[in-house]
Amino acid sequence: MIKTRTPTQSQSSPSRDIAAPAATPNATPKVTPTATHLPPGYSRLHQQFGWQVPRHFNMAQWCCARWAAAPDAAQRVAVRVYTAAASGAKGSEIHHTYADLQAQAQRLSRVLAGQGVRRDDRVAIVMPQCFETAVAYVAVLQMGAVAVPLSMLFGPEALAFRLQDSDAQVAICHGSALEGLRATAALCPLLRCVVVAGGAEAAAVHAPQGPVFVELDYEQSLARAPQRFKAVNTLAQDPAVLIYTSGTTGNPKGALIPHRALIGNLTGFVCSQNWFGFDPSAQAAQPSGLPNGSKAVFWSPADWAWTGGLMDALLPTLYFGREIIAFGGRFSPDAAFALMGDCAVTHTFLFPTALKAMMKAFPGSARRTVRQQCGLQLQAIMSAGEAVGDAVFGYCQKQLGVTVNEMFGQTEINYIVGNCSVFWPPKPGSMGMGYPGHRVAVIDAAGQECPAGEPGEVALHRFDVHGQPDPIFFLGYWKNQAATQAKFTGDWCSTGDLAVRDADGYLWYQGRRDDVFKSAGYRIGPGEIENCLVKHAAVANAAVVPKPDPDRGALVKAYVVLSPDALASQQAAGKRGLQQFQARLTAQLQAHVKGLLAPYEYPKEIEFVDALPMTTTGKVQRRVLRLQEEARAAQVQRGTVPH
Repeated sequence: MIKTRTPTQSQSSPSRDIAAPAATPNATPKVTPTATHLPPGYSRLHQQFGWQVPRHFNMAQWCCARWAAAPDAAQRVAVRVYTAAASGAKGSEIHHTYADLQAQAQRLSRVLAGQGVRRDDRVAIVMPQCFETAVAYVAVLQMGAVAVPLSMLFGPEALAFRLQDSDAQVAICHGSALEGLRATAALCPLLRCVVVAGGAEAAAVHAPQGPVFVELDYEQSLARAPQRFKAVNTLAQDPAVLIYTSGTTGNPKGALIPHRALIGNLTGFVCSQNWFGFDPSAQAAQPSGLPNGSKAVFWSPADWAWTGGLMDALLPTLYFGREIIAFGGRFSPDAAFALMGDCAVTHTFLFPTALKAMMKAFPGSARRTVRQQCGLQLQAIMSAGEAVGDAVFGYCQKQLGVTVNEMFGQTEINYIVGNCSVFWPPKPGSMGMGYPGHRVAVIDAAGQECPAGEPGEVALHRFDVHGQPDPIFFLGYWKNQAATQAKFTGDWCSTGDLAVRDADGYLWYQGRRDDVFKSAGYRIGPGEIENCLVKHAAVANAAVVPKPDPDRGALVKAYVVLSPDALASQQAAGKRGLQQFQARLTAQLQAHVKGLLAPYEYPKEIEFVDALPMTTTGKVQRRVLRLQEEARAAQVQRGTVPH
């Protein structure tokens, strides 16, 4: 069995700027999981695994520098940049090695140091999937500075809030994001320098009614910079990344992630990627050695500015010395299958929404599967963000030739629950179980573990089953001690997500704490209904929310996005036949849900929409739809709109 050299964390390790409540010393003896029928493979992994967290650890050192020092550094590919071609043609590729990555990171670190960046300073990174983004993370992290990933999709207001809150003084951005940063200048007086990659011209810019910040051209600056930089010898506990949450309940909160969190991610990454190309029966590498033997090629459409793209894709792939595909184009089923075929991708992370779109666009057949049509070489698919559902689960098995491994985590405590089809059998629709090294439970409001079959909140304990500290934990919310304290109930860190644990230990997702609602006294979890709707051929995606109702408290309402075939049928019906078409389809969908679920779960109302509100990480924003329904109900009550 490969151990990911998740080289036990010393409880006396110094902690710098920990905002989270202190753990109870020696509060957690060795724990045996409460489920009575755990799969044997799962039990063995948990009992045999133990954390080994060194006192000093730096993400950049382990993801790049150690590979750049290896004899094959100039041949070992780190980042392969893929550009899609016209339909039917093979895309183009540019390969960048670990030697290239380290050399450019050394120079960029010198450029940043020249602009006054020091240990613990925050550096914003506003970049797409490209080689320069990987360089930026390595450069910032090896300085002991804190990377602040910001999405290219952010407008000036979203950028300004995060730049202000983080006190970032330097930013690295793609040329296409420069105008957005310029628009924030008057609101972000601390921002003094922007390094611009992507070919944009560099010049000093005077923002209207604001201060001056300097713009430096990336290529020119690196060409002039010295080649050597002495990396900072960070503690494993030191802050590495400041990632802002999606802000679905108020302003986004900055979660401060330490270097050790990457170690905490590795068990989940390896399990969810079916051992990532390594031989599970092989001996672990020696402490001074490198984990060799994998030929994995990884790609995910997840934005490298979010936890899913950075901590679940880019950094763990580099940690194992493998290559990751960078693709800056828009996601589409056609582009995804073309890329995976052209690049011989073996391992991937795909959001459930992406898999649903791929299933509808490329259904395949028993005679010729999608795997055969596209020449896929997939060995593992991890999926997270929403429940996969058994329709997509079956599609991945039958058409893609892979059993999808669902994963659950969040920015603060990432990659903690999931499946690993090579060691324990996934159950369609289940989140899986706690990954090795993570003590996960379903708890009630008092912090007590719920018995099997009783819903509660998914939570992670500070200590693993052996009583050792879990390195996955965030340090706390940036400048928000109250929110950090509220995250914990004793030594349990709550997620805000509800689940039920079955007798075998598997968790079944019930929705966000604020997504679950009651209708006529029945408790409604939207995920089950949405999964049922997506099984219908006419549905590409769906979201279920409560619609206020004076008699029942709330009605079950579904927002539905039509599949390509159903959309074509709707367009063929024309304006005159639209109402009749939608009424007929509504009745069909209601009957479909009634036939598969409980009678009280079918949607009493269905609204057809072009798209659902989504976060940039691929999650459906049910809160937006729920607030829309509440606003409509308030208008009806005031008599400002007709019933």
